[in-house]
Amino acid sequence: MSDLRANRVAEQMKKELGDILGRKIKDPRVGFVTVTDVEVTGDLQQAKIFISVLGDDQQKHDTLVGLAKAKGFIRSELGQRIRLRKTPELSFEFDEALEQGNRIETILRDLNKK
Repeated sequence: MSDLRANRVAEQMKKELGDILGRKIKDPRVGFVTVTDVEVTGDLQQAKIFISVLGDDQQKHDTLVGLAKAKGFIRSELGQRIRLRKTPELSFEFDEALEQGNRIETILRDLNKK
């Protein structure tokens, strides 16, 4: 039962985080960020947010630093938008699935050319 609730909370957080990161964060270090996935623990105490960032490695690093600095603000905004007893602790990570998918696609394309 709590797993279903955690999934619903994760989907709601993903939607709200997309809006918060797109409209509310004014930090110039935070570039074009897309929230690709959110994983919430069963007790709703921690949330792992997977992001993809448009840009080079330096821009990705700067974005992660900017998000770490804005973590308190983002958490308070989430707390106002999602009614939970306690807002989960946030951690941001890069989503490597897109890069892995592109690499696999390139390998397959090269094999088909041969």
